[in-house]
Amino acid sequence: MRVLLVEDDRMIGESVEAGLRQEGCAVDWTRDGVAASLALRADTYDVVLLDLGLPRKGGMEVLTELRARHAGTPVLIMTARDAVPDRIRGLDAGADDYLVKPFDLDELMARIRAVLRRASGRAEPHLEHLGVVFDPATRQITQDGRPIALSARETAVLAALLERPGAILSRDQIEARIYGWGEEIESNAIEVYVHGLRRKLGIGFIQTVRGLGYTLSTRS
Repeated sequence: MRVLLVEDDRMIGESVEAGLRQEGCAVDWTRDGVAASLALRADTYDVVLLDLGLPRKGGMEVLTELRARHAGTPVLIMTARDAVPDRIRGLDAGADDYLVKPFDLDELMARIRAVLRRASGRAEPHLEHLGVVFDPATRQITQDGRPIALSARETAVLAALLERPGAILSRDQIEARIYGWGEEIESNAIEVYVHGLRRKLGIGFIQTVRGLGYTLSTRS
């Protein structure tokens, strides 16, 4: 999952970024509204965590511009503005959820999972395909009921594929989902993670589509 964190408070930003990375998220962190708008035009994100009181351009303006482009990226406002009119204004402007500071990181993650479920049209909390089940809340993977131990990056690649089981994801698309700005990417990193997943889940679970990328098998 790739997250755009828009927060000008250094202490809060560092705490949230560390918590997200610990949960296996790729995080891009911007500290003002102008940089946030540029990031949203240049890259694709699974969710945006948006403060309202930002330098250079307010968070509400960032949100309004995003929705004016008919972008459906889920947005979770996190702000110290706790008045009911502020919450109503944010939700009516297109936010998917509203979290008042200070907040617990576990609650933030739960709310992120909830807005992603709604955005994808999923009601169930788990991702499942051909007996492989991924629980985003615990980050546990099982296959036919057996626990499977995966590295953090392997888990991120598997989650990207499970979220779109009928799609073919290119190497670039997978890299964009699991790496944030400034993170070093080995040239064959995705191939290594896919090889590890095949070794642990079965060689046929992930199919290579020559010249295009990877997809999940449709055969049980």
